[in-house]
Amino acid sequence: MGKKRTQVLGLKSYLWEIAHAIMGMDTAKRFDRIVAILIQLQSKRIVKAQELADRFDVSLRTVYRDIRTLEASGVPIVSEAGVGYSIMEGYRLPPVMFTREEAGSFVAAEKLMQKFTDKSLGAYYESAMYKLKSVLRGKEKDWVEALESQVSIVPGQVLFNEEVPNALEILFESIAERKQVFLKYESLREETPSERRIEPVGLFHENGFWYILGYCHLRMDYRHFRTDRIHHIARTSMDFMLEHGTMDEHREKREEVEKTKVRILVEKSVAKYIRGGRKHYGFVSEKPVGGQMEMTFLTTDMENSFARWYLMFGDYATIVEPDALKKRVADILKKSQEMLAG
Repeated sequence: MGKKRTQVLGLKSYLWEIAHAIMGMDTAKRFDRIVAILIQLQSKRIVKAQELADRFDVSLRTVYRDIRTLEASGVPIVSEAGVGYSIMEGYRLPPVMFTREEAGSFVAAEKLMQKFTDKSLGAYYESAMYKLKSVLRGKEKDWVEALESQVSIVPGQVLFNEEVPNALEILFESIAERKQVFLKYESLREETPSERRIEPVGLFHENGFWYILGYCHLRMDYRHFRTDRIHHIARTSMDFMLEHGTMDEHREKREEVEKTKVRILVEKSVAKYIRGGRKHYGFVSEKPVGGQMEMTFLTTDMENSFARWYLMFGDYATIVEPDALKKRVADILKKSQEMLAG
């Protein structure tokens, strides 16, 4: 099938042409998988065979057979040994039709993008949503419209400095193009923002905040930067000086840092309310002990992060171990009392 003819056909008619190529002994399940493979090939520049095998839980031999079926149906697939598959540049299918449930998921995604990203990325996503909605059928458009005004998301914290509306946009660009960025950053222990030049490795959202993992040229080490503490961010023309590896590799190294074992007893009536945030503080396990829950943690920052988190519910909990944590909490409370008395 030629490129011109493919662009004229509706998606449904075109997919049925693929279906005819695999009907007979093949099942509907295989048809669905081949269509999904075609969509995935369009979504990325290069897709590895193993990636397809893992996603669809099939063998590499099955993937090779499905790719040959797509090629026989006229899809111009370029394959390179050891690299992967790609669709020839310029080849496009007619718009993909979304199910009602898929269309509904856009509503939640749009609300999250508006509230959990900076203004710049939120605006880009809003523009992308108009394009997505333009290919929906009438009933799906009505479904989305009915949901949009009835879904509201309110973040629990301020995630970005309002004076820096394009922080994520610049950071995404920096990571993709391997260019350093300049920051004015307010750390917890500094009274005024310090100037930093960093090489962003990646971003992650954890415990209600966005964090940047980056190599800081001021500290000459990897540091975490919270986006709401960025007072200024700017692009630079300087290339990365180091090879940083993946976010997963850095997160694994973080797990290897020396940790302190902590055990606390928390009243059951309160324990359920702290389950959402405890993972951030190194939660390992829990077990019932009488009317309480015994929780075990392996924390990397007992003196500051964990001790201050514990104080949020400390009147409903008891520290079992270590004694150093008991002393640290007592010192914080004593200082607080002195400040209140003064």
